[in-house]
Amino acid sequence: MRLDPGATKNGEARTFPFSAYPPLGELLKWQRERTVSVEKKTKRIVGHVFHRNGRAILDFRGAWQKACEAAGGKGRLVHDFRQTAVRNLERAGVSRSVAMKLTGHLTESIYRRYAIVSPADLKAGVEKLAKLHVEQSEPAKVVVVLADRKART
Repeated sequence: MRLDPGATKNGEARTFPFSAYPPLGELLKWQRERTVSVEKKTKRIVGHVFHRNGRAILDFRGAWQKACEAAGGKGRLVHDFRQTAVRNLERAGVSRSVAMKLTGHLTESIYRRYAIVSPADLKAGVEKLAKLHVEQSEPAKVVVVLADRKART
């Protein structure tokens, strides 16, 4: 999927290869088939990916609230998905430059606002460190400095 310059918040074009993630690619394929069906039925071109019988969706708040309730996420905001996307890209180990292109962030400072670190992320980081030490088969050394400044290992 490509967003043309001027169609994004920051004014830059953006490409997101949905087909690289099959569930998203399938969703867009299904939606495209639905759109073609509406175009044949109405004998006019539909210029929107998501629409209501070929017409632009002007307000989706009611549908959004129902969907959130059905999914057990009452009170969620559409914008929450951007934060979730950044967090998931970070967890997946995607480089920051690639993640910023995918999410449309122009600066690292703004990107970092979305890359919120949870207690679970911190725990996972320490677990990775512990795994590294085990794989290196060298036990971590602990150094204790006593009051008389002599070090013992």
